[in-house]
Amino acid sequence: MILTVTLNFALDVTYTVKRFERGSTARVQTVRRQAGGKGVNVARVLHALGRDVAVTGLVGGFSGRSARAELQAAGLRDELVDIDGESRLTVMVAEPDGQATGFSEPGAVVASAEWAAFRAGFTDLMSGADAVVLAGSLPHSLAPDAYAQLIQAATAAGVPALLDADGEALEQGIAACPAIVSINRAELAGVVGDGDGDAVAGAKALRRAGAGAVVLSQGAAGLTCVTDDAVWHAAPPAALTGNPTGAGDAASAALVMGLLDGIGWPERLAEAAALSAAAVSAPVAGAFDAGLYQRLRTEIVTRKLESG
Repeated sequence: MILTVTLNFALDVTYTVKRFERGSTARVQTVRRQAGGKGVNVARVLHALGRDVAVTGLVGGFSGRSARAELQAAGLRDELVDIDGESRLTVMVAEPDGQATGFSEPGAVVASAEWAAFRAGFTDLMSGADAVVLAGSLPHSLAPDAYAQLIQAATAAGVPALLDADGEALEQGIAACPAIVSINRAELAGVVGDGDGDAVAGAKALRRAGAGAVVLSQGAAGLTCVTDDAVWHAAPPAALTGNPTGAGDAASAALVMGLLDGIGWPERLAEAAALSAAAVSAPVAGAFDAGLYQRLRTEIVTRKLESG
């Protein structure tokens, strides 16, 4: 079983509009409401690909109950932990040209006793987990070492962890030595600086800080991976337009599947690039264009940029 962790659980609302302009009223063409947060998006992709997956995290209030009901209706295993606070609401406004504007609330207040209960439940879940994905922002009331605590618990149980976070939560999480860190260019710059634009150097710095491997998403330019023996790059043959929300989560799903299946990094990175690109062509986070995914799997070839 793959366990995904969404500490800042959300009810995601996606509005599709013809045009979004500040200071005006936009007529919404379609509305989609679903459970959200990066870990939930990863779980949806894994579930669609037939993997045994469970979702855990912190959930509460009206938004949390609505999101939890949708999660269960989607057939995803629910290992969420109730809290007294209100789960956040996120709103994404998507336009036909692929532009997307998002609004994300900060998240619920989590009491220390609630966090202790979650940690105890997480430790219990490790006995049945093959891998864990820890993804997304933290509720502002949680300490920035929250992910580090969970990675340490997973490591103690022999369970590899993939971390997708930013800021101090990312820095402290890396110090706990996750097997894979999945990150975008902005998140990388947030912890190591711009480095004169040398993203590979920044990724190598994260490996020295404790990350087992670092996979860097560069949008339409594809994915770059820094491992102990090489630097790899994979990208679709052409840029795709659509909704980029959830593309990184689809990549994380492919990466954790490759980890468990024992697939080498060249093939694993190509799979992640294909699934990420297919997610861009889907209307909402957590979905992907299955036909495009299958086509890109045969078209994307991973290149070695450097040897270790």
